[in-house]
Amino acid sequence: MQELVSASLALEKPLVSHHVGDVAWARYQHVGRKGDWRIRLWERESEVVGWGWLELPGELDLHVHPAERRELVPQIVAWAAAEAGGNLRVSAYDRDRTTMEALAGDGFSQLAEGGFDVMTLALDKRIPQPDPPAGFRLRHVEGEADLDRRVAVHRAAYHPSRVTEESYANVMSAWPYRPELDWIVEAPDGRFASFCLAWFDERTAVGELEPVGTHPEFQRRGLARAVCLGALRALAAHGADTAVVYSGHPASEALYRGLGFRAIGRHVTLSR
Repeated sequence: MQELVSASLALEKPLVSHHVGDVAWARYQHVGRKGDWRIRLWERESEVVGWGWLELPGELDLHVHPAERRELVPQIVAWAAAEAGGNLRVSAYDRDRTTMEALAGDGFSQLAEGGFDVMTLALDKRIPQPDPPAGFRLRHVEGEADLDRRVAVHRAAYHPSRVTEESYANVMSAWPYRPELDWIVEAPDGRFASFCLAWFDERTAVGELEPVGTHPEFQRRGLARAVCLGALRALAAHGADTAVVYSGHPASEALYRGLGFRAIGRHVTLSR
């Protein structure tokens, strides 16, 4: 699945419908979710050219090779509809015209609610030096020694959260996770106050921020900006020329725009 995402981006850059990082994060951030999912792959000559990821009862995400979309999108939707046995909602990238047209031809229309912006930032310019408040330390995760605090800050930022030490250990074991791209701000009392997990796809030179968050007790101190700058500088040092983030909240969109990100498209939700 990740290989197909990377191959598609290599052909269509700067369009970014998915990233190898968000596939890994979605798969491993929780444990015990397999019963909620139906995943099917479509192959041609032993290579994956399409996949559908259905979250029951009826939320479908899909990714298809650019050359196969007109043929495979209806097949994936038909499979998902049969699995769901009822109403089906599909997530699609509005700049992927072939997929959008195939869905429209199959009776789907865009909903007003739901979706998130696709925002990108060129890393060809100097990224500002992060400046966390006095007493706060900016650094990357140092492996399993930081696991408990790394999970604690995520759970606080996204309360209620199903992320656990077991699930985050799975994330850390997944490709393409790198601890040097998992950035945190450490508070004076030793707690982790803010975080930004970055993912890097060497094939396309595109990095992704997913997820980003700040502990409620430490918000409005500029920590999210500082930790994102640390992650972006690390991506650039590893060879990334572009960063992408998917934003579905006004506050996070304001943060990313302040960092220089600009929206290039939107993931929308469709139903029939």
